[in-house]
Parts: sequence; C-alpha cells; structure tokens
Amino acid sequence: MLSRRFFLSVAAMAAIGVVQGSTANAAEKDIVTTAVEAGSFKTLAAALKAGGLVETLKGKGPFTVFAPTDEAFAKLPAGTVETLLKPENKAQLVSVLTYHVVSGKVAAAQVVKLNAAVTVNGQRVNIKVEEGNVRVDQATVVTADILCSNGIIHVVDQVLLPSGDNIPATAAKAGTFKTLLAAAKAAGLVEVLSGDKPLTVFAPTDEAFAKLPAGTVESLLKPENKEKLAAILKFHVVAGRVFSNDVLSKKELKTVQGGMLTAAIKNGVPTINGAGLVATDIDASNGVIHVIDSVMLPPAATAKTSHVTPEKAQFVAHVCPTSGRVTYTMVQTVGRK
Repeated sequence: MLSRRFFLSVAAMAAIGVVQGSTANAAEKDIVTTAVEAGSFKTLAAALKAGGLVETLKGKGPFTVFAPTDEAFAKLPAGTVETLLKPENKAQLVSVLTYHVVSGKVAAAQVVKLNAAVTVNGQRVNIKVEEGNVRVDQATVVTADILCSNGIIHVVDQVLLPSGDNIPATAAKAGTFKTLLAAAKAAGLVEVLSGDKPLTVFAPTDEAFAKLPAGTVESLLKPENKEKLAAILKFHVVAGRVFSNDVLSKKELKTVQGGMLTAAIKNGVPTINGAGLVATDIDASNGVIHVIDSVMLPPAATAKTSHVTPEKAQFVAHVCPTSGRVTYTMVQTVGRK
C-alpha cells in the first residue's frame, strides 16, 4: 500500500505533466524549471520570484523541495498569498518558502525512515507515515521522487507554515512558563530572547520553579539580584538551534552563561543536568525550546544562593542517581559575605 501511494511511477508523473518524455529528461532540468513546466505550481513559482529564491533553487544544490500545488496555496485563508507577495513582507515569504526546502537530495526511501528534517529555514518539519500516507507536518505527500538536475521534488497538498513567533511569544502562548517569562523580564533578557540570533532554551515550567525552596523565586526577582538571576537564566540557554537528537549525541553543551550542560539517559528518561526533558523540539522563529521539569542552577549560583534569600542560607543541588531528578537542600551559613 505504502509503495503504491508514495513511490512515483512514470505514469503518475506524466499524469500531472511533470515529465515530457522520460524520467531521465526530467532529471536534466533544475527544480524551478521542472516546477514551472509542470503547470501546477504557478503560485509557488510566483512566490519564489517574489522571494528572490529562483536563482538559489536553480543553483547547484542539491535540494529537496516539498512543493505545494496551486490547489494547496488556494487552501490558505483568503488574502494570505497576496499579502505574502507584497515587497514589505518579503522576509516572511522567504521564511515560509525556505521551510519547504531541505539541504541535500532526500529520496522517498529515506524520507519514510525519518521522523523530522531540518529545513533551510532552520526550523524542523515533522515526518510520519499514517495509513499508507507520508505526512510532512499537516500536509500529505501526493507525489514523490520527481528527479531534477539539482535535487528532488516531493509534491504536498498543503502549504507548510513555520512558526512565526519568537521564543518569548512561543512560551507565552504555551501558558506554562509565566515564572520563566517574569524572570526573563526582571533579568532584562527578553530582548535577547527575541533577537535574530538562533538560540536553544531549556525552559523550566511554572511547576519546575515551584520546586525551589520557598522565597527563592521572589528573592531572585528583586532588582538587587538581577545579575544572579540573569546568570541562572543564561545557564538554560545555548547558542544556535540544537534539536533533541543533537543534545543527546553531543552530551555536553556550553551555555550562554559559560557553564556546561550534560545530557544523559537515566532509566530510559532523557535528562539535562539531571532535569527531565518532558517535551522537546518546540520550534520558534528564532530558535527551539526544550521543556524541563526542574530549574538548573549553575555551580556559582548554587554556591552563592545565600545572597538572594531572606535568610542566611544557601541551597545545594542534589541529583537522584535513580530518577535523575534535581532536589535542593537549604544549608545554613555562618553569615553573608
């Protein structure tokens, strides 16, 4: 069933007008020329021209393109295409178009083995096989393996839309990161997390912050503790987009704060510095979010937590060797420095 629906036969290619003659002849033409001559990708061709991507997709490549048909574009809300084609929206249009492109030549036989693929946009598309159909995000691959001189085309029945929200906006919409967002605002980091440079954030939930000893969050949010709060938050941020498979394969990641994070699998559960990864690979326009169930404290912050608590105390982090969970013990100190 899968092979009949997914792998493209010469007859199916001819039926949609992709091939004039033979598959070999089709492979002599670049991606843009092949799409234009097919006659069913006029909107895509116009969008590529408006986005200034024609020459790129006529270049050496190779590229894999999930190409929406004119019917796919027609499914978008009225006025969407016209708005995207306006010169002032070029950046948004390019973001959408590059979300349909994967570097390299990824044929059908490889696609069905993937659960995700990183696009030229930087964000990932999700891939799964359901009832004999291959789905890329919410779109279905209706025709596959159209060979071109500089890559390959897979035809999809819907336009793929990347996340248009930056990291803070994505976290705000989730509704479970109110404390994190309040902390980012107090530490003066919202602008950084909203910037163009891609970032990876290991985001503690509100429940994760609630695990900290009573009074800790309130103390950290005070203006005089802004520097310490910023250090803790930066310990949760890594430069660039690092998806979950890379987190686990690299095992160690350097944070923006300067400290190191260690990834591991404990009792079948992925962890980062002992905190459980409860959700991963949430795309944002400027990075990716991984949700964690505990707040991670950098060594310096752990050693000096007495500076940010009402009492003369510091908190020591303990990682459970069995569950990998992080707990904190309050230790009384002789006095403040």
